[in-house]
Amino acid sequence: SGGRYRPPHCFARYKSAILVAYRNQEKYLRHLLYYIHPFLQRQQLSYTIYLIQQVGTGSFNRAKLLNVGVREAMKDEEWDCLVLHDIDLVPENDYNLYICDEYYPKHMASAMDKFQYTLPYKTFFGGVSALTPEHYMKINGFPNTYWGDGGENDDIATRIHLAGMKIVRTSPQLGRYRVMDYNDEMETQEPWRRPPSRHNTRKTWKADGMNTLQFRLLSRTKHPLYTKITVD
Repeated sequence: SGGRYRPPHCFARYKSAILVAYRNQEKYLRHLLYYIHPFLQRQQLSYTIYLIQQVGTGSFNRAKLLNVGVREAMKDEEWDCLVLHDIDLVPENDYNLYICDEYYPKHMASAMDKFQYTLPYKTFFGGVSALTPEHYMKINGFPNTYWGDGGENDDIATRIHLAGMKIVRTSPQLGRYRVMDYNDEMETQEPWRRPPSRHNTRKTWKADGMNTLQFRLLSRTKHPLYTKITVD
């Protein structure tokens, strides 16, 4: 219930909140839940899956939704790890542990099939990442001002650097992910490009993030396989 699980026969060493920004992607959601619950249970984690849904028809704001998810999830539990998860990615290797690195933010999706299992560029921080609550607050969370697709992951990579940390990556052998419903034709038509940044992160990161987060909580409901947080 509510996407919450604890191992029945042992005491879990780690508690991880899985946060997924969401808007009307029912097919992806079913697919992800089908794969991710058995995957996490095999790792004997204590975890909850949170779906943070944005209402309305305006531009999608993934980064701000994840900020909301962190704020709400921290009300439930002293989480050891916050795993920020794109809805269309499923992990391929059971040894890709959904736990945080003690010292630095961890990029987990280091080898996606749509990028031929390599990084598209050196500072890439998209897909799936894991930060402790301390890491998250140290970078002031994610920016709230990225509407529409792309860009926020580079902002976050810059924030990590500015906060005196570095990105650690899961090895490509372990950090393998499959992109659901990925269309190969897209890759041949237009090679994947890094989105141009519209923000001066160096100037804005301390004034745009968890410390300026504003939203209206519309509902919080427990579904059989996830907790859904709906916000405006």
